[in-house]
Amino acid sequence: MSEKKVISSDLDEARLLEEYLLEAVAKFGFGEADVFAIKLSLEEGFVNAIRHGNQNDPAKQLTVTWEIDENAATFCIADDGEGFVPEVVPDPTTAENRLRPCGRGLMLMRAYMDEVTYNDRGNEIRMVKRKNKSGTRMKNE
Repeated sequence: MSEKKVISSDLDEARLLEEYLLEAVAKFGFGEADVFAIKLSLEEGFVNAIRHGNQNDPAKQLTVTWEIDENAATFCIADDGEGFVPEVVPDPTTAENRLRPCGRGLMLMRAYMDEVTYNDRGNEIRMVKRKNKSGTRMKNE
């Protein structure tokens, strides 16, 4: 299953698309832990694209593409913003940044997805989650 959708910079519209995508990965047999990882990562990706990339500008759009099969799910979220350099976002785990709100979403996406990459401009994120073959249990269970 491979599709593309253009949506407005609207969190409600992004949530509707997220629900659709989560239903799709569940239909392909992704377990509870994988669906949770994808949900969290999509939420962070959409929020970052709308708030930081498109600066909450309702005239700007997100282009979302995905490919889902029985082995993996790949999601790309592109915004109309100027982009950013992921490597210069402060590490939220260091002492001087623990109380700062920036960087946590990027850290979570990297932790929960198997691959997280950005285009050269920095306005598109690509996230890949491979199906967990060990079942639906979370890593800490």
